[in-house]
Amino acid sequence: MDLDLKFQNPFVDQLPGDGESRNFVRLVSDSCYSLVEPTATSKPSLISYSQELAELLGVSPERIGTETFTEVFAGNRRVSGSTPYAMCYGGHQFGHWAGQLGDGRAITLGEIEGKDGLSYALQLKGSGLTPYSRTADGLAVLRSSLREFVCSEAMHYLRVPTTRALSLIRTGDQVVRDMFYDGNPKLETGAIVCRVAPTFLRFGSFEIFAAQRNIEVLKQLADFTIRTQFPSIKADGSPDSYCQWFREVLDRTAYLMAEWWRVGFVHGVMNTDNMSITGLTIDYGPYGWLEDFDLGWTPNTTDAQTKRYTFGKQPQIAKWNLLQLANVLCLLVNEPRPLQEALDEYDQVFETYYSEEIRCKLGLPELRDDDTRLVQELYSLFEVIEIDMTLFFRFLANITSDSSSDQDLLQAVQPALYNPDEISREGRARLENWLTTYTTSLRKQHQDPEVRVKLMNNNNPLYVPRNYLAQLAIDDADTGDYAFLSQWMEVLKNPYQEQPGMEKFAAKRPDWARTRAGCSMLSCSS
Repeated sequence: MDLDLKFQNPFVDQLPGDGESRNFVRLVSDSCYSLVEPTATSKPSLISYSQELAELLGVSPERIGTETFTEVFAGNRRVSGSTPYAMCYGGHQFGHWAGQLGDGRAITLGEIEGKDGLSYALQLKGSGLTPYSRTADGLAVLRSSLREFVCSEAMHYLRVPTTRALSLIRTGDQVVRDMFYDGNPKLETGAIVCRVAPTFLRFGSFEIFAAQRNIEVLKQLADFTIRTQFPSIKADGSPDSYCQWFREVLDRTAYLMAEWWRVGFVHGVMNTDNMSITGLTIDYGPYGWLEDFDLGWTPNTTDAQTKRYTFGKQPQIAKWNLLQLANVLCLLVNEPRPLQEALDEYDQVFETYYSEEIRCKLGLPELRDDDTRLVQELYSLFEVIEIDMTLFFRFLANITSDSSSDQDLLQAVQPALYNPDEISREGRARLENWLTTYTTSLRKQHQDPEVRVKLMNNNNPLYVPRNYLAQLAIDDADTGDYAFLSQWMEVLKNPYQEQPGMEKFAAKRPDWARTRAGCSMLSCSS
């Protein structure tokens, strides 16, 4: 039984590809992609899938989850019209040029026009060796694949720009991984995620051709990207079109950074090869969700010493990455000044988005100077009192402008506090004072209570894919039990709506998860 998927291949049809048909690790020059077939898996079985996404892509309900569905998205069965390929790209990793990188374990099957009229690329991650696999095997394990599957879909429902995930499949094969890079490799369960996005092009896709000094292919790729992904810009190959394009990429990237801040997401590996050219969250590796608010936290063990990619540094790292892209585009424009002018405006663009985010999170009609100081004091409080960011902002909506006492105010947000009995007298007094000042601001702005609560609850999620919950899902899934994962995925579809009986999915991080691997810090091993 076929899935009736109608693949198109504009990336392959319109851009230069690798002339070498053999699949072996090598340097690839002057090519946007290499044709490569997924590696067959021994006994694929479906763990989970997104029915809504499948229907968007035109997979009929009766064929979702069938054996054919599993075989196709495990890479075992080629769909008519599909031309599988791996992208070539480079990138700056941890601030240093890393040369050729590319899709080392991801193979794009092609593109499908969704029911919304938009085009979507379908990519299998963990589907085997490609010319860009370097010293790796091109495979992926269950723990990292499940985390990507969950977070991709969760971010979509949180309204954060993101790639999505259609399916999570157990391959039936074992994969050797050294999870902690400590010389103790182990066999782990293999898995494949089918990722979905309008495009998987990233900043590094353009950097590689600048490094090769191949202006012709760089121009072809830039024109293709503008034509297919930025229809509001005329793809006429003029310097002005490239400058307009850069401004749009900058705007989308700044907005994404503000959205990450709004929900407390930390990417963990903001290398330029992990930055989407269309402003999506891409490549879910050692990401994390803030439990207690910490501007200096990174979930990535590889970044533990330098702390380049901490929560608080993400907006400026994005600007640094945009600078690298601007350096590339200088090869396509006669006068680089417009690119620099756009880059100089980044801070203000981000600040505009960020200010709107915090205004909504606090439920205020506008953000005045006094409110800006209120936010600064809140961050200072977060540094001395261990507070769950997600729950604090959510429970803040329960406070009313006419709350009668400091005790009432404190009681409203107490469930968000870790170890409330251990808070110092000074810390408690500061928190009470902050809450009192906040209610004063509400009264000054005459905010309608119902409007405020609706605004806050629509911007402060109750359910996010917490790190420890992901680990619990992984533990169960490794034994073949997917009940917890299934229930959790349903809850994450409505992150802003309170769901009776699902309180366990909104609970603070338990003490056992503070230091457990997978809950506090993760490596790039996947």
